Amino acid sequence: MIMRKNLRMGSITIIMLMAVLVWSITLETCIARRGRHWRQNHRSSSDLSDSLLSKKPKSHSYHHSSHNNNHNHHHKSKPKPKPKLKTPPKSDHNKSPVVSPPPKVQPPSLPPPKGSKVFNVMDFGAKGDGKCDDTKAFEAAWAAACKVEASMMIIPPEYTFLVGPISFSGPYCQANIVFQIDGTIIAPTDSKSWGKGLMWWIDFTKLKGIKVQGKGVIDGRGSGWWQQDYPFIDGETKLIVPLNNSVPMPIRSEFDWKMPSIKPTALRFYGSVGVEVSGITIQNSPQCHLKFDNCVDVLVHDMAVSSPGDSPNTDGIHLQNTRDVLIHSSTLACGDDCISIQTGCSNVYIHNVNCGPGHGISIGSLGKDSTKACVSNITVRDVAMHNTMTGVRIKTWQGGVGSVKGILFSNIQLNEVQLPIVIDQFYCDHTTCKNQTSAVAVEGVTYERIKGTYTVKPVHFACSDDFPCVDVQLSGIELKPVQERYHMYDPFCWQTFGELNSPTLPPIDCLQIGKPARNRVQSDHDVC
Repeated sequence: MIMRKNLRMGSITIIMLMAVLVWSITLETCIARRGRHWRQNHRSSSDLSDSLLSKKPKSHSYHHSSHNNNHNHHHKSKPKPKPKLKTPPKSDHNKSPVVSPPPKVQPPSLPPPKGSKVFNVMDFGAKGDGKCDDTKAFEAAWAAACKVEASMMIIPPEYTFLVGPISFSGPYCQANIVFQIDGTIIAPTDSKSWGKGLMWWIDFTKLKGIKVQGKGVIDGRGSGWWQQDYPFIDGETKLIVPLNNSVPMPIRSEFDWKMPSIKPTALRFYGSVGVEVSGITIQNSPQCHLKFDNCVDVLVHDMAVSSPGDSPNTDGIHLQNTRDVLIHSSTLACGDDCISIQTGCSNVYIHNVNCGPGHGISIGSLGKDSTKACVSNITVRDVAMHNTMTGVRIKTWQGGVGSVKGILFSNIQLNEVQLPIVIDQFYCDHTTCKNQTSAVAVEGVTYERIKGTYTVKPVHFACSDDFPCVDVQLSGIELKPVQERYHMYDPFCWQTFGELNSPTLPPIDCLQIGKPARNRVQSDHDVC
């Protein structure tokens, strides 16, 4: 009986010991889980160890600590760990949080800082309203741009700038300046702004590497001058006889006051090297639209000239004493020569140009007032002309000296041109001119693939008795008449020598084959 009691007591003891053991293991698991929860709270292992060590006596083992924690769990609640913070995945614990920068605020328009290469006329006081005079703002912007190599002066779009006569000049300016025109520049129309008269409106002088480009407009508003030149007489006007002898009406001006007798060119370049003009439109100039004088290395492309066909003396592009010129991909409409090539020009190449209305493409006039003229190595090809007075022309005054040589006119398409092919050594824009024996010699001129329609006379060769035209070559000439309002004539030749290299339409039987029996020789002083 006693034995049974002892066995029963031992079983109870064993059961109690096993219960205590299970409870102890469960408590350790709970603590371990709580430790994992803390580690997920982005605390370092050293911080966690310090925290745990501060909760237990230094002399106790981990087992005793578990027991002590269990005791505290029953008698005093343990502080709960801080709630887990939500952070981006894979974040670096040592990095500071990312802060978005404040939005950028556009500063107000101010004059360009020192060292800038862009100079906008609006930053120098220009109004751009088409009423206030912006000349001083343009001068100030240029003065700043002039000091900086490869700078750009900007005339912005959507503004109209009233600018009086102005000169952008060197020789102290830096090289390679760009004049960017995207707005509209208009000339003053009051006579006071022009004084007794000026030769140009916008002038670039003695510069190196100057570019004028953009999509803007230069408007000369020239009708106030045009009415003062009526009637306008071109040297070939005498060859054009209307059927009913009608006289065109004079140009009406929008201005009632009288302008100076000296008319300005809209845009001129003088004494400059490396000049380029592209993109812009020049319109309604009082006289020439674009002039190059004493320049070297000139490029003009993708630009336009626009003036009425009856606006007098409004040449599109005028070259004088200028060499190494390339003009292409442009449209020229004016009241005089689309392109005029004057004395001192050489190495000029013109192609892919649309001309009309106007007076065609001309070399000359040369030798006026017994002067010496020298023009050489000129090529004009792939050009379309419509409703022009002349097509391709050489014109010289009696009494001049010098020569025109090495000229090629090739692939010229004509539509209702009055006088397609002209050499006139008796040029005269007056009612009468004095007969003289000396002349600017014309030699080595080739016409090839000149095709289209004419309304007055297909060919007019009028050469000097003392200095006949020599080495004139013709091939691929096909010109058909279109009756309009003028008397029509057959081809005309006088003292013109050369070769017919293919049949022509119409037949140009008046050309004398070969060379003249005698030809006066120019003195050494007169030779170019």
